[in-house]
Amino acid sequence: MKQGRFGQTIQSHLRENLSLYLFIIVLFTMGVSFGAIIVNSLSLSQKQELTGYLGQFFQQLKGGIDVNPQSAFQHALGDHLKYIGFMWILGLSIIGLPVILVMIFLKGLVIGFTVGFLVNQWNWNGLFLAGLSVLPQNLIVIPAVIIIGTAGISFSLRLIRSRFLRRGEPIYHYFLRYSALIVFVGVLLGVASLFEAFVSPQIMKHIVLSMVNS
Repeated sequence: MKQGRFGQTIQSHLRENLSLYLFIIVLFTMGVSFGAIIVNSLSLSQKQELTGYLGQFFQQLKGGIDVNPQSAFQHALGDHLKYIGFMWILGLSIIGLPVILVMIFLKGLVIGFTVGFLVNQWNWNGLFLAGLSVLPQNLIVIPAVIIIGTAGISFSLRLIRSRFLRRGEPIYHYFLRYSALIVFVGVLLGVASLFEAFVSPQIMKHIVLSMVNS
């Protein structure tokens, strides 16, 4: 019965916010595309500088210098929680709505730029590197950002309706549901942070060593 109610709640949420989800997904995709386009607009000196930074990092991996996984996990989890926490706060205010949209676009831009630059510099090896070291944790992070962005915008729009269109409409129930969603997504991002700290560096190290030896 509980699972049935949970499933009905999810279906109801998707029906209510389907258009918002589609809009957020399109906005995120535009950010990814724009990030990939920026790679092609970089000057030769800018590409060389970025390649130099990556080269230093690869040399560290090749030399066996490993990042402390516990420290990396704390850093990754802290960054993720700060990000969704800030989006949660923005969703509680009317003026935060456009900022949420900008944050989602920029998130897509960063991912698009990262993958685009790796592919631009190392072709198939870069695509392989991006696919195994960048993509796995982002299979959780990207949906989490889309869910929180959609929920924040939905709650912000509900605030607008409550204050200006339907005065006195109770929103406390929606606030609790919105906050619970943040906690749930935070747990998912904890899983992504574990992969990012403990698994991703090892995968990257093996790929870099194979690229150097080939």
